[in-house]
Amino acid sequence: MINQDLLIQFGGEIRNLKRGEIILEIGHFPIYYYQIIEGKVKMNNFSEEGKEFIQNFFIKGQSFGEPPLFIDEPYPANAIAVTNGKIIQISKVSFYKLLHSRPEVSLEVNKSLARRLYYKSIMAPEISSQNPERRLVKLFDYLRSHNQNNEPEYLIDLSRQQLGDLTGLRVETVIRTIKLLEKKGELEIRGGKVILIAKD
Repeated sequence: MINQDLLIQFGGEIRNLKRGEIILEIGHFPIYYYQIIEGKVKMNNFSEEGKEFIQNFFIKGQSFGEPPLFIDEPYPANAIAVTNGKIIQISKVSFYKLLHSRPEVSLEVNKSLARRLYYKSIMAPEISSQNPERRLVKLFDYLRSHNQNNEPEYLIDLSRQQLGDLTGLRVETVIRTIKLLEKKGELEIRGGKVILIAKD
């Protein structure tokens, strides 16, 4: 996460979002760097048959849509607000000035992009697996890796539908598999929420 005050110092602007609002669209060329202050954003595209494919979900402190910003290519996916929220956006020109003047920030952006590439590389073979348990466990392991505070419990802040969208599983399969993982002691379900428990 880039410091919000630093983004504003270089010309960043805060933008309020409403649920369902389109932030960026497939085919449009990027002109801003985006970072979430509040709320949740999803990136998606669609198959020729009209089936939605969700690339990822992004939450507070995360950025999205950077790869096309660096290579001057059109967006391959849409970014849509899943909830009401706020983002900070800074023009491409100003963002580049920030990165050139603050190498440590540039390094952090590189790390963020590397994490996403890593996620896609570890999830790609799992998506082709016929074992739904493997798919979900791999996704949970990735999400847990963001638990930088090393807390013993980690809340999966995604709905069953969203988990299905990220793993290519039907909602019914996700529900059934989560219950199975709970029986195995891999996680707990409290108030309908999935909680990952640190392993000894």
